[in-house]
Amino acid sequence: AAASAGAPWVPVWTAASCALLAHLRTDALREDVGDQAAKMADELLISHPGLARYRVRDLPDGVVSGDFNYVINLLLHRMGQRLPRAAAAVALNAFPGLDPPEVTAALAEILPNCLPFGPYHLLLPKDDGVDTADPHGCLAWLDRHPARGVAYVSFGTVASPRPDELRELAAGLECSGSPFLWSLREDSWPLLPPGFLDRVTSAGSGLVVPWAPQVAVLRHPSAGAFVTHAGWASVLEGVSSGVPMACRPFFGDQRMNARSVAHVWGFGAAFEAGMTRAGVAAAVEELLRGEEGARMRARAQELQAAVAEAFGPGGACRKNFDKFVQIVCRA
Repeated sequence: AAASAGAPWVPVWTAASCALLAHLRTDALREDVGDQAAKMADELLISHPGLARYRVRDLPDGVVSGDFNYVINLLLHRMGQRLPRAAAAVALNAFPGLDPPEVTAALAEILPNCLPFGPYHLLLPKDDGVDTADPHGCLAWLDRHPARGVAYVSFGTVASPRPDELRELAAGLECSGSPFLWSLREDSWPLLPPGFLDRVTSAGSGLVVPWAPQVAVLRHPSAGAFVTHAGWASVLEGVSSGVPMACRPFFGDQRMNARSVAHVWGFGAAFEAGMTRAGVAAAVEELLRGEEGARMRARAQELQAAVAEAFGPGGACRKNFDKFVQIVCRA
């Protein structure tokens, strides 16, 4: 449609760059892995440029496993085939320096005009009201806790742990002895352990709410750890706030994102086999008070500083966004 109108086609990619690279290489990956995805799950993708630090199991759904004929998987496969032939440029939801050099180089080989100017949520005006809406008093509750002392827990609006895993997560948070703020859909509250909500509320050790202003929560000085599903928007919101993460991925590109957090960038950890109460308690303890957690926090803060620089006057994200606008407006 863009070509017929004489307009440039400039797709805006909202997920991680590594996930885009996987979709661009879907045909090569399927040829390599075949029907052996389960047997090869822990093998590194060393023969695929830019993907050598990822395992077969980390690839997004529909690349080498899952239902290839599912409509979203078909759409993404088709996108990966058409982008190199038709896109004038591709906007990336990342900032220069976030992606490892091998990922950047592999993408540039296929898509010469990639323009990273994310995280996209930082493009919003600071006075748009998003950060100030707090109907459940999350920020006031955080104000009563020490700096970097609270674990924030959220799995977004779609992903949800199994009921048994949800109970393990709740028990682990309670056992950790650390204050926590948990954004959890109300339809999941009946699945929590008996008496859990009453205990943590009366003790003041936890606050469970149906929704939290996530960006504002992560920016709060009391936020010291982020237990997340590793959706890309959440990862970027954590990075731009300098908060280390414990990732429990569920589907889509979340496994790849969790792998990036734990093994590529090193500012968090990943639950490889689901959450247990002992695992959750240990992860929260480490992120808030452990030596490794301090190292992860320092790494997250390095990336936070890189984001600020990229969005500052004359920064790389501003330059890339200006270039993006010029391409879009080109007749």
